[in-house]
Amino acid sequence: MNRAVFVTGGTVGSGLAIAERFAKEGYDVFISSRDGSRAQAAADSVALKYGVFAKGYALDIRDEGRVIEIFNDIDSTGRFVETVVLNSADMGFGNDPVKGMPFFEVSVEEFGRVFETNLVWNFTIVRQAALRMREHHKGAIVFIGSNTSYRAIPNRSAYCASKGGINAMSKAFAIDLGPYGIRSNVVLPGTIKTARWVSMGNKQIVNGSLTPIGDISDFEDIANAAWYLGSDQSKNVTGTEIMVDGGMGCQLYPQALNEYKRAWMSLQEEGIQS
Repeated sequence: MNRAVFVTGGTVGSGLAIAERFAKEGYDVFISSRDGSRAQAAADSVALKYGVFAKGYALDIRDEGRVIEIFNDIDSTGRFVETVVLNSADMGFGNDPVKGMPFFEVSVEEFGRVFETNLVWNFTIVRQAALRMREHHKGAIVFIGSNTSYRAIPNRSAYCASKGGINAMSKAFAIDLGPYGIRSNVVLPGTIKTARWVSMGNKQIVNGSLTPIGDISDFEDIANAAWYLGSDQSKNVTGTEIMVDGGMGCQLYPQALNEYKRAWMSLQEEGIQS
């Protein structure tokens, strides 16, 4: 039986890079997206580029029946999803990525939707994958979380809390599923060079100037971490997280703040002297 990886939100960015990283290693690939045509187009691209079997599926939240249907279809291909990567997420922006979800304005429904997507939906996918993994006494679950689960950002309380919930849920899965040979871990990205980030230009809030290493993540950085946790390279690693954020999460504050403060003080002194 051919081994395979199942990647949610695998049509662009980190998700597609993850699918390609596993395909490069000979894994067959299954990709999900809310848009089935985009999922199949990404799968066709991966199959052509790496010579593996790949298939795309339309998958939306609030539909456990559809998740069951997809995994039954994968079974019919004679392939075993040895690794599942939960990359898709509700970013918790609300209707305005710049504004986010202000604490005193966000509706309970909007707040709850983030948790439904990032926790409940992922649970339904993991359970179907784990049912198959249990039969083989082998499997890896990889969540793509966020460093904001440890360092919160403004107006994103639902997102930060749900990502913290993923860390806790992954640890619980490591305990519950470990006896069946199934591992569960989390990749914690910081800011990634997405198309949206690039388009912000000089309006970017976080870039390499704020990280100790002097850079933020490419899609391949996230894919490499997912490959490590999802492959036998980490066969004795479970219930943990890997931070991939250029060191942003380990510092008390960015060193650039010292430079900004000195520049501000210099301007103040010049103003007083004049």
